[in-house]
Amino acid sequence: MAESFKFDLVSPEKLLLSEDVEQVTVPGTEGDFAVMAKHAPFMTTVRPGVVTAKLAGGSEQKIFVRGGFADVAEGGLTLLAEHATPLDEFDAASLDSDISTAEETLSKAEDDDLRFEQEQTLAQLRDARTQLSR
Repeated sequence: MAESFKFDLVSPEKLLLSEDVEQVTVPGTEGDFAVMAKHAPFMTTVRPGVVTAKLAGGSEQKIFVRGGFADVAEGGLTLLAEHATPLDEFDAASLDSDISTAEETLSKAEDDDLRFEQEQTLAQLRDARTQLSR
């Protein structure tokens, strides 16, 4: 059995998960990464996608996150999500709506910075949709 560590996943609405885990896989902005006990400390941004937590008891929990920040520290992993929903409660139609909104915003963008930001957002949302349809 792998060594466990503390994992907290918090959204603005509530604390979704606060458990001892063996491993957590996170959709980082620069690519997916896995955290295990005694991982080197770092902070990064999170893109839309599925966080998979392997609990210390052996079960697995999957939660869809809509961006945020991950902080790996000596005490464990804290993920502050912009929005988070357990995968078994996730409504794909809301993601499709977010994609439509991003497409519309991009089509109306007059500023290069806004256009670039919306292109990134749209790519991340489409990638999350692809992940969820597998």
